[in-house]
Amino acid sequence: MKRLLRSSLFLPALGMSLFPAAAKDRPVFAPEIHSATLDSQVNFDDKKGVATATDGIIVAYEDAILTADKVTFIRDANKKDTGEVIAEGHVRIQRGQQIWIGEKISYNFVTGHMTADKFRTGQPPFFIAGVNLDANKETGIYTGYGVTMTTDDYEDPAQKVEASSVGIMEDDYAEVYSATLKIGKVPILWLPYMKRSLKTHPSYFTIFPGYSGRYGAYGLSAYHWSYGSDLDAAVRLDYRSKRGIGTGADLNYDLGRAGKGDFSYYWTDDHDAGLDANGDVIDPRRQRFRLFHEAQIDPTFTARAMVRYQNDEYIIRDFFEDEYRENVQPSSWLELHKGWSNFSLNTLAQPQLNGFQETVERLPDVKFSAHRQQLGDLPLYYESETDAGWFRRRFADNIQPSYSAFRGDSYHQIVWPNMFFGWLNVMPRVGGRFTYYSEAEGGGATTMEQTRGVFNTGAEVTTKASRLWPGIESKFWDVDGLRHIIQPAINYVYVPQPSVRPPLLPQFDYELDSIRLLPIEFPDYNSIDSIDSQNTLRLGLFNKLQTHRNDRLANIVQWNAYTDWRLDKQPGQRTFADLFSELDFAPREWLLLTSEVRLDVQDPELLEANHYLTFTPQSNWSWSIGHRFMRDDPARGIVGNNLLINRMYYKLNENWGLSTYQYFDIKESRLQEHTYSIYRDLRSWTGALSFRFREDDLRGQDFTVAFVFSLKAVPSVKLGDDRLNSTRLFGN
Repeated sequence: MKRLLRSSLFLPALGMSLFPAAAKDRPVFAPEIHSATLDSQVNFDDKKGVATATDGIIVAYEDAILTADKVTFIRDANKKDTGEVIAEGHVRIQRGQQIWIGEKISYNFVTGHMTADKFRTGQPPFFIAGVNLDANKETGIYTGYGVTMTTDDYEDPAQKVEASSVGIMEDDYAEVYSATLKIGKVPILWLPYMKRSLKTHPSYFTIFPGYSGRYGAYGLSAYHWSYGSDLDAAVRLDYRSKRGIGTGADLNYDLGRAGKGDFSYYWTDDHDAGLDANGDVIDPRRQRFRLFHEAQIDPTFTARAMVRYQNDEYIIRDFFEDEYRENVQPSSWLELHKGWSNFSLNTLAQPQLNGFQETVERLPDVKFSAHRQQLGDLPLYYESETDAGWFRRRFADNIQPSYSAFRGDSYHQIVWPNMFFGWLNVMPRVGGRFTYYSEAEGGGATTMEQTRGVFNTGAEVTTKASRLWPGIESKFWDVDGLRHIIQPAINYVYVPQPSVRPPLLPQFDYELDSIRLLPIEFPDYNSIDSIDSQNTLRLGLFNKLQTHRNDRLANIVQWNAYTDWRLDKQPGQRTFADLFSELDFAPREWLLLTSEVRLDVQDPELLEANHYLTFTPQSNWSWSIGHRFMRDDPARGIVGNNLLINRMYYKLNENWGLSTYQYFDIKESRLQEHTYSIYRDLRSWTGALSFRFREDDLRGQDFTVAFVFSLKAVPSVKLGDDRLNSTRLFGN
């Protein structure tokens, strides 16, 4: 008897008829079965247990999916299901991330046991093909005969290992017998037996050859090695014809409950180290050291430590440009954090390890925080921060004498959240702090023992309104309905003059001059030693315009504007702070405009503007263009700029790609920096030839040409990294 079943239906009836009820101690095998297309039908022969369909069968059970032209379901002597099937014709089995392909495969959905003829499997970046396979999921043992292994995802791989047989113990090791390494069809190496752990990444070399005006001809090489999933290391050996030899080591480790971290050391005998910021000759024997460790003692207790040392301030700039761009002032510290549901205890120790870097040493600083929490059944919420520690301010290269003192500070605040009229949020607050300072010590000490009291109050007022236009549609703008959300906000802060003003206090946590607006309310404002009188309104307006794209909510516009209205000005301040505007505009899914603007509202003038326009209409190309403008500000020592930035990537075909980057100084009418790269897919390998030109900067002009060559299985540059940061293509 035959029956026809619609492919669009879930088939519990088929599961019951095809797989009768099992014994109580055996799970019922009831997969989902349907056709590979909606227009086709599943044809099932109940007597033979065979299912077919014109365009193929799909069988799904738990995390396994099988597709084939024909599937035969195997039953036991009692006509009960076993979970085993014989799939024929264009067979494909996926379980988790593993994929198996063949013309005829016997597979058991329950046990995972598999036998196959002329099979292929792969989990990038490794691919395997063979004549016969026997795989037992229960024991984790896989045996293949007539096997070819490669990292090349082509039908005819350029490099491969051919073996008479391979035995794999899942997630442990592989044994290869009679293995021949071939490049194309040419045998290169033969081994009668080889065993390799599957818990490690393969050991490999990387090398960045090139030429630079600053380095001369150079080769930056490293040998990478792993032991299990808990340890990997790299030993570096670099040569620069103008600068000399450099060497070092990198280590990443995971010690389980004892924590995890990374270590890095580098040393070089630099033939052209140059001068430091004081005009003194830098010691040519240059070195840097970095260690980070983090341990989760228990779910609520974390210990972290960072140690950074370098014997001169420019070694990172000269040899690790990518790291220098991320952090030009590396610090060292030890932090212990213990958390509870409403409280936390934090201990921070911070020494000065690099004498050329100004540091506020914390020896240590202990802080106890009470997070915002309700006071019983009252509509009031309480929060506090109390910290104490010994602090020492040490200046770079001892250009000024250091000073130190003990400071104990305790801050407490009550907030009262309210909603009026169902739409107006009003949250008044009142708080105060008490701070004790010991008499300062050291050659730079000028302050006496002091106690200071600070009172603060204020309120935050916010609301949100929205409107929906479901009928608005536009294919051109990719719009399917619109929703506008507007959120005005006012934050008022009042702080009368403290009992002791900042000039009479040692400055450890002091206010840094910034072109950005600093927090105005406590405890977000954490420049404890710079607290002075304040009477300020922070005005803000946030807008959001949303639509549906690809069955999900998408933001077309996000715009935030804010400024401060200083009702009482401090010396040197204006009534209104600069006005800031932050905008993200995405008229299409592949088009994004980002805008940041800073305006002087009292003497209407553009002070700063950053605009970026990014196009990604197709996967094979992208283009972004940006403009940065900063007006001169002699009072802050800011030298303005006017820059145009252009980035473009284009993939010509499967084998070739191009990218370009330009950094044009409009103010000086000069192309400050430009980079050009050519990418080549070499099947198992990838290569990139790059050229970079730089005009005058602190280190003079420079021309660099570099070549990156790496195995796809272990790329030296992560996908997309070079588009965001071109220094990755030059080994620094």
